[in-house]
Amino acid sequence: MFPPDEEKLIEEVRKLKKRLARERAARLEAESIAEHGLRQLYEKKEQLQLLGAVAVAANESATVDELLQLTLNKICATSRWQLGHAYLVRQKGNEFHLISSGIWSEINCGWMEEFQLATRVIEKPVMGGLPDRTLTMGEPIWVADTTEDTGYPESEMRRLEGTKSAFAIPVRAGDQVAAVLEFVSEQFIALDEFFLQLMAQIATQIGRLLDRKRAESQLIHDASHDSLTKLPNRALFMDRLTRALARNKRIPHVSFAVLFIDLDRFKMVNDTLGHNAGDELLIQVVARISAALRHEEMIARCGADEEGNRETLARLGGDEFTVLLDEIRDPSQALRVADRIQKTLADSFRLGGNDVSVCASIGIAISGTAYDTPSEIIRDADLAMYRAKSLGGSRYVIYDESMQALGASRLQMETDLRSALKNDEFVLHYQPIVELKTSEIVGFEALVRWRSRPDSELIYPDQFIKIAEDSGLIVPIGAWVLRQACSVMCTLQQEFPRERPLTINVNLSSRQFSQLDLVHQIGRVVSETCILPGTLGLEITESVTMDDTDRTAAVVAELASAGVHVSIDDFGTGFSSLSYLHRFPIHVLKIDRSFTGRIDFDAESLAIVRTIANLARDLGMDVVAEGVETKAQAARLKSLDCKFGQGYFYSPPLDETSVRRLLHSQEMPMPHPRAR
Repeated sequence: MFPPDEEKLIEEVRKLKKRLARERAARLEAESIAEHGLRQLYEKKEQLQLLGAVAVAANESATVDELLQLTLNKICATSRWQLGHAYLVRQKGNEFHLISSGIWSEINCGWMEEFQLATRVIEKPVMGGLPDRTLTMGEPIWVADTTEDTGYPESEMRRLEGTKSAFAIPVRAGDQVAAVLEFVSEQFIALDEFFLQLMAQIATQIGRLLDRKRAESQLIHDASHDSLTKLPNRALFMDRLTRALARNKRIPHVSFAVLFIDLDRFKMVNDTLGHNAGDELLIQVVARISAALRHEEMIARCGADEEGNRETLARLGGDEFTVLLDEIRDPSQALRVADRIQKTLADSFRLGGNDVSVCASIGIAISGTAYDTPSEIIRDADLAMYRAKSLGGSRYVIYDESMQALGASRLQMETDLRSALKNDEFVLHYQPIVELKTSEIVGFEALVRWRSRPDSELIYPDQFIKIAEDSGLIVPIGAWVLRQACSVMCTLQQEFPRERPLTINVNLSSRQFSQLDLVHQIGRVVSETCILPGTLGLEITESVTMDDTDRTAAVVAELASAGVHVSIDDFGTGFSSLSYLHRFPIHVLKIDRSFTGRIDFDAESLAIVRTIANLARDLGMDVVAEGVETKAQAARLKSLDCKFGQGYFYSPPLDETSVRRLLHSQEMPMPHPRAR
């Protein structure tokens, strides 16, 4: 026993030691808290700096891969996540799949190779695994302890073997997940809300770059591809053709061929069923041609796309397509491809309830030492295509040098037509339109001719109109015809006044009719030439009326209100629908000469003419029969109540001087050799 004073002293010492121990423990705890707080503050500072670095990189990175690599490196360097990996999303049909980007980052991670191997062995992320769930849910997933039963498939657990924690976050571009970032660690990492929010902002920065790069890629794609068919356009095709030509120059025995494809009867579809049907037809044609092409024969490569497809077909414009065949053994290989294309187009196409048949004229040019530029090859394939078309279409032709003259002739014709407009070389002839019962002349149809020199023979429309239409020169030529015809008729009306004034009919091409200011143009011509009201008639084909029925009805109505009559020319040969005909304020149906010329011996033609005459009468229209060449035909037409006619039985087309003589005499000249 200690004395009371000593016991008291010992107790005080014991209490003091306890207090010192508590104070020391409190100090250590405070220091630990301070150190942890400082460490967290430092980590958060680094993480915020990471966000800034990613934001800067998102604006400066040339590629998405650069940004992904930088992001993974920074995250692994500034956090406890030791390994990072990026997956990219690819769409196949309506499904989305993840593929490895091949971009990895690791810090002090000895098992990275094993984890990479386990990831690469699987062709795509395990269905229901961490990356796949992140893609499906579109939300970040944090697994604090991967050693516990996470509910993941067994193969995913094997992949995560050796890890303690895992984390994955989706990267959105627009409204779709475009990538998934995955991180793993051999440490246990509890859920960190601050880090989660930070990663969400980083994912947003990456998503913005992905979105921007996608938009840039789409712009590049759109600039080199046709918007309707999605095929390579002319620029891209010419680029690939340039490469093929360069390779052929280096290795002459490696040949190639170009097929130039032009659809026959496509304009008829466009004119009769409208442009929407024409677009649908082009899409169906592309599908068939693509199916006919064997990929191993083709080039026009444009590179393989994400799905491994190769584009082998290009659309140059309109209904013109090209195919580039690479490394062909001999020209017969190109012929076999052309034959396959012809056969695949043989069956009719279904367009909005209509069965439509089209075929193709195909020109083929084979590589050779004579070619220095891609344009020369395209030119020759184009010439061969025109040769195929001139032979009746629906065939293929290989280019030979004799066709060069044909191409030069077309080009010269176009040049001469331009000069003819400038030098006033066109002339008009006028064919009388007569009342069948009285043989009285009631008007004329203006028909254009071309005299290139004063002493040269007349050139008739069948020799130049097609080139005028293809080149667009038909519009200024047609405008000249309209003004000249109205001017001459104004003079004739003054010289030969009648109770029922003479009329003049002028043909309008589809290009002229499609002009937005057509009614204004015609109104100005009528006003400036002083032709009598109600005496100008415009002749359009059936196909023109069916191009855009609503617009046709509106334009014809405007013309009618301006006193301009509209006739449907060559009626019975086109594809006009009777259900639409009553909508148009048409004044005259002109029966095609192919029916008129057969009515006195062909029952079918007679029935067609009778039907047209009855139809016109029921709709309150007049009928003009074209191509009347015999007395028997004229008599038959009169018996069918066909009111008017024109043809060589009454008069051939006449120049202006002859028209005056005819009107003075009112005597019909004898038939002449037919020319139109």
